[in-house]
Parts: sequence; C-alpha cells; structure tokens
Amino acid sequence: MESKSFNALNRRQFIRQAACAAVGTTALTAAIRDLRFMNAAVAQTNISDYKALVCIFLGGGNDSNNLIIPTIASEYNNYAAIRKASLAIPQANILNLDNLNGNNYGPLNSDGHTYGLHPSCPELRTLFGAGKLAILLNAGTLAYPMTKAQYNKNVSQRPPQLFSHADQVAQWQTSVPDQAPVTGWGGRCADLLQAVQTNAPVSLSVTLGGANTFEVGNIVSQYSVSTSGAINLQGVSGARLTALTNILGLQYPNMQVQAYADVAEHAINTGTLLNSAISTTADPSASQQFWTVPFPGRTPFQVTNPNSLVKFDSRDLGPQLKMIARLIEAGHRAAGGPGGFGMKRQIFFCQVGGYDLHSGQTDQPGGGSAVNGAHSNLFAELSQCMNAFQAAISQIGTMHGDPSFAQRVTAFTASDFGRTFPANSAGSSDHGWGSHHLIMGGAVQGRKTYGKFPVLTVDGPDDTNTGRWIPTTACDQYFATLASWFGVDSSNLGTVFPNLGRFSTPNLGFI
Repeated sequence: MESKSFNALNRRQFIRQAACAAVGTTALTAAIRDLRFMNAAVAQTNISDYKALVCIFLGGGNDSNNLIIPTIASEYNNYAAIRKASLAIPQANILNLDNLNGNNYGPLNSDGHTYGLHPSCPELRTLFGAGKLAILLNAGTLAYPMTKAQYNKNVSQRPPQLFSHADQVAQWQTSVPDQAPVTGWGGRCADLLQAVQTNAPVSLSVTLGGANTFEVGNIVSQYSVSTSGAINLQGVSGARLTALTNILGLQYPNMQVQAYADVAEHAINTGTLLNSAISTTADPSASQQFWTVPFPGRTPFQVTNPNSLVKFDSRDLGPQLKMIARLIEAGHRAAGGPGGFGMKRQIFFCQVGGYDLHSGQTDQPGGGSAVNGAHSNLFAELSQCMNAFQAAISQIGTMHGDPSFAQRVTAFTASDFGRTFPANSAGSSDHGWGSHHLIMGGAVQGRKTYGKFPVLTVDGPDDTNTGRWIPTTACDQYFATLASWFGVDSSNLGTVFPNLGRFSTPNLGFI
C-alpha cells in the first residue's frame, strides 16, 4: 500500500510539494550569493526587539479614486462631473475625515484639501481618527521623478509596461521597475535581517497569499501557510523512502534520494511545530473566547447589478489576516514559552482579488446606486478586516502584558495600479497608474495624509492625458520608509532600494 501510494506521485510532483512546504527555515536555503548583502547583514545584527511587517495586496488594481474622495466643494464638483453618476459617490454619503465622530477636528496636517472615505469604510474612518491609520496619496511605480512634461518627453525613463497587470505587480513587489525582477523588496529586507535570528524555527517571510515576488530573496525563502495552518506532508520514512527510490530508479542509500527525504522530513517537523504554536489562538469555543473583534468570514456575495459581468463568490481577506495575527502571536512569544518561536522580525504577505473592475464596479448604471456594488463590497471587507486585525494586535499585547506591542506591527496596502478617473463605456474604470494607499499600526503617525493629491482634471497637470495619475510619490519612498522602521539602517537602504537615491525624500515620515 505504501509503494502504491508513493507511485501515485511522480518525481516532479513530489519535489514541488516538498519544496513548497519545506522552506520553513533559512537553514535549507543556498549560501549568500551577493557580497553586498553579506557585508550589510553583518551590520544589521544589533536588533533585539520584535517587529512585523504585513503587506495587504489588493489584486487587480484598486480604484482609489473612490477610497479617498475630495470634499471641498470645487474639487468634489470636479470629481462628480468627471466620474459621472455611474462612479461618483454622492457627497451626502461620504465619510468626512474633517468632522470625525461629530467632533470638529480633522487631520493633524493640512495640505489645502479636505477628504472623505467611501461609505463602506466606517472602521477605517475610526482608525484614522484614533491616529492608527495614515493615508499616502498618489503613489506608484517610478524609475525617476516624473512630471507630465517629463512623461511626454522622456519615454525611456517611464517604468516599462505601464498598465499591464503582471508587469506592474512585479514592479510594486520588487520596487525596481527598470530592471528584470529577481528578488522582492521584502525578500531583500529579510536577507539583510535574517542574521539577527539565524536559528529561527520558521522563515522570516510567510505568505498567506501564495507564491509572490515581494518575499523572494537570495537567502530567505517564503514559507506558505494556509488559513488553517501549515501545509503538511505525510511522513516520509521507512517504506515511503524505499518506494521513492523505486520511482527514481536509484539504489538506496543515495545522496539525492536522502536529500529529498530530508527536505520532506524537515517540512513535516516545521509544519507540526507551527501548528502546535498557533493552537493557543484557535477559534472561540465553549471554554475559550479569544479574538474580541471577529474577523469577517468567507461570506459569499455577488454583484447586485444583473447586467454586470463581474461575480465574486468569496471574501477571504479576513481568514488570511486572522492567521497572520495568530502567527504574530506565536512569533512574538518567547522561544522558551509553550511553543513560541522567539522571533525578532517577521514579514507577511496576503492578497485578495476582485479589484479589476472594468464593469460592474457599482450598481450604476442600471437603476442602482454608485454607493453599492462590487467595489463597495470589497471596501467593506477591507475596512472590517483591517479593523479586526488591528484589534487582534492590541489584544496580543494585552495578553502578553505588553501595552506597546501594537507599535511593533505595521500593515500597509499595495495594488497593481490605480484606475482611470473618468468612467469607461461600461460605467466602471480601467487600468491607471498612481493610487492612494493605507498604512496602519501603533507606530504610524496617523490622522495625517502624506504625499500630494492630484489636480482632478483630465489632461491636466497630473495625468497622462486620460485621467491616469502620474505618481508624485515613488514606491521606493513608500517602501523605504517602512523598511527603515523595520530595521534596515540608512547605510543599507540603497542595497534594498537601488533607485532610492534618485528621489529627494527617502523617508516620508509616516512612521
């Protein structure tokens, strides 16, 4: 029976499955291939605290024009006229950020504009008012600083393959738009910082959203975890190892076969360790109530516009962020504690799709309302899930008697690109460029906006001529600010972000 079971797997399938589960620690990865990282990593070993960085990737390209909405009368009128009834959120429905919770106070900074949030985001509004959320305006992929005149004149300095999903996802996740993707900026941060915990029982880089470029490093490999826990292999020993040798047609013992078995055995051990460590934060039961703010589950929802071509059948951001919170609790827990990892740094990636809304973005046109529809559902999910995650982080701090713990975890959004400001022929939006983003956490200098809001004019000073915003803040600046907080020192920022020196402000000050 054992032999038959193993013969059902060919060698390629076995290697793929084992490799996916086996990269739980850096011990299995190759030696450092870049001397710059070797020298830099040695300089990064003076870290003793815990921090986690969480990337929330909004797959498909989020229309942030309806996430952050201008509320000054003249700007709102431009917004409504250009977005038209099919996309424009009625002013009465906007969640005003300049009159928070009925109080006559707004953002702690003033850039000459006033803003509101989409009506599906009341939790984000509360987080902003509490100073735990900051807004970054009009950020995107840039190889060089770029004005409209430069965009029209210096074609070679534009990021390649603008408006292409695959290329822009890669550029957001590598932060090196003018080079072929090799490693991600999260992976490069992990490469630098892995020296502070060479004996970590699991990888610094964990993904809940599948394989991604963001966490690809030369040294540290991303470890894939499901929303239920570690993806485990069945035991590979004894008769199974013998069966594997038969598949490969090799004599036992054989170094290659033994290596495969060692990888599989390591994967099993790592998965068992991880699942044991997160068991204390399992779902509530009769004897245990854990998460005080529930994470939204996978509640099915569909676009209510019957003419829409866009259908969604699940909401899965909540389960991903819930598992990340559980892994953060286990990672922060001392190694000497019950199953704790004693980590010093952790990087997480999750993603949710559905944002590529060329049609069916709202219930307009078709007799419905621009307030409702697919995009509204996605924003409600994002708002509720980010709020639940922030509450979970605070709860972990309370559980461990560490009131400052929430300052050690920072979450941020990213997406393929923004979308066109004018509506398309289907009453929705198409691929754009610059977009607005959210940064959340206890260390964030919240209740503030950062960056420059575009002039809301089609073929105006801030767009390509079709309502695609030319970014005024580069991904490099956005991510270098996060990396500095995370522990990459200033002398090594250029190693992680080789184009950062082209931009005048390497740190945006939001954390």
